[in-house]
Amino acid sequence: MNARRSLAGLRRDWTRLGQADPLWAVCVDRVKQGGGWDIEEFLESGRAEIADAMADLGRLGMCARRDDALDFGCGVGRLTAALAVHFGSVTGVDISPSMLDHARKLHADNPRCRFVQNDSLDLRAFPSGCFDLVYSGLVLQHMPAALAGGYLAEFVRVVRPGGAIVVLVPESHLWTPRGIVYAYAPHRLIGLIQRRVYGYPAPMRMHTLPASRVRRLVEPHGARVVASIPKEAYGGHWRMTEHFIVSGHAQGNRPDATAQRPALQAARPGPLLPMVESGI
Repeated sequence: MNARRSLAGLRRDWTRLGQADPLWAVCVDRVKQGGGWDIEEFLESGRAEIADAMADLGRLGMCARRDDALDFGCGVGRLTAALAVHFGSVTGVDISPSMLDHARKLHADNPRCRFVQNDSLDLRAFPSGCFDLVYSGLVLQHMPAALAGGYLAEFVRVVRPGGAIVVLVPESHLWTPRGIVYAYAPHRLIGLIQRRVYGYPAPMRMHTLPASRVRRLVEPHGARVVASIPKEAYGGHWRMTEHFIVSGHAQGNRPDATAQRPALQAARPGPLLPMVESGI
């Protein structure tokens, strides 16, 4: 599919999701569908996710400067607000105008948060080297690999020397009945089942992004994966991994991912969080 057509489809679907059930669309949980999320519980799940990521960044010795952060695929700002606890200014960027409308209302009293719509295949709205952290939690899996790769390259461009990129994505499908369906069924069939059987206002695509592919995508742009940490607490039908990435011109002597991973896993398994796309 043409990249621009894919992007237009993402905007259409996530605009519908933002209009119909925005909190549930961000954190899919069947018992929360139809406006079932308590707002404080919803925001607390974001604070737990970011606290876990910031702890891992600290153990890895990454992102010492914490002035400006980018929350890519911010939705209603669940993680944007959580990042604002740790950073002086946080920009949430999303393709969906309806999600951004909710985000601006929900966080109107937080001067550290701002929200920007991005319809481009890149992040041309932001100059190079303007963020200390780029965070993207369970977003890139909703787009085809070519789009995800383009945005990963842009993350490298907009992060400052000494800054970090953190990307939480599905590593692979689990061999559950639903995981197998997602792995092999056509996207149109999955979307039809989501809408007709499970009542989704619009389909949510799910693509995996293995660690080997993440490395191949960022290394040509001068970045390096420092650690890839499994996040088993998310559940669902995928094996989730959080990747910690640094530009090649910063922290060049940092140990590689295989050396860091066991210690990090033992130190902190991660919070119990709602699955952001529990699927069919």
